[in-house]
Amino acid sequence: MNIIINIPVALKSIRNHFSPKIIGEVNDVYIKIVKILGEKVPLHNHVNEDELFYILEGALEMEIENNPPFQMNKGDLYIVKRGVNHKVSSHNECHLMLIENKTALHTGEVSVEITKSIKEQK
Repeated sequence: MNIIINIPVALKSIRNHFSPKIIGEVNDVYIKIVKILGEKVPLHNHVNEDELFYILEGALEMEIENNPPFQMNKGDLYIVKRGVNHKVSSHNECHLMLIENKTALHTGEVSVEITKSIKEQK
């Protein structure tokens, strides 16, 4: 069954930062939305999966290991290739859409207080 998902409305249902919510799936990937604020995401990678970041609102600081950090703004899209160490942060609340393989672990092989299982993201 097809349904229409209003992303701004779905974002209102997210109460906690760093808690991705799966809003859909296409083939073998999940479409997720998340709000972040601060610097809680650890440096991590996804060994077998690429990860797509799309900025819905605000600004995101992206850090790719061995490269200078850069800022992404509303409307920007960036793909982190599999195996690349990365982390994100924001000075003010930032709303993101993530597209990740269903096999991708939220914070890679690194488990920290913000790590969420797929069950917790549904």
